[in-house]
Amino acid sequence: MPTESFCPAAPSPWIVRFAPLIPAGGAVLDLACGAGRHARLLAGMGYRVEAVDRDADALATLAGVANVTTRCADLENGPWPYYANVFDGIVISRYLWRPLFPQIFNCLGEGGVLIYETFMEGQQLYGKPSNPAFLLRPGELLELVGKRFTVVAFEQGEIAGAESGPQVIQRICVRRGRPDKLPV
Repeated sequence: MPTESFCPAAPSPWIVRFAPLIPAGGAVLDLACGAGRHARLLAGMGYRVEAVDRDADALATLAGVANVTTRCADLENGPWPYYANVFDGIVISRYLWRPLFPQIFNCLGEGGVLIYETFMEGQQLYGKPSNPAFLLRPGELLELVGKRFTVVAFEQGEIAGAESGPQVIQRICVRRGRPDKLPV
């Protein structure tokens, strides 16, 4: 069960912990990146980052950040902008739009790493989001990854919040491919 505090302005400890598993120098998609706290972290680690969000003002804060390319796109109402792309890593934090799962999984390359965390059922007791459409069910991420991904780590439960109080989070880190076919 998670125990650390979660501060929205700082990179997620979960993403910081598992980002080094992404193949060195690889291309990383920061999905629904907001102002880019993870894009900055990953670019600083030497990854080539594509940061996508529908908020053009938030993306503007990434202007001039080395190794970061931004794309303004409405991921929920527009076309998926990455059909022809394959990424070595995908990072998603505090965002859930279930219809995107097939596209997300399909653009993660073999040996690539998906690091995902967002709110789950129980969060409605502490605040937003409270709509079940934006809350994972218990174990939902584990169910979704199926046999095509190797689970590196999974956690779910309540964590102590920084300024915002407790939060109920589910998170996973997976590699695409069978364990016997993955680089060490």
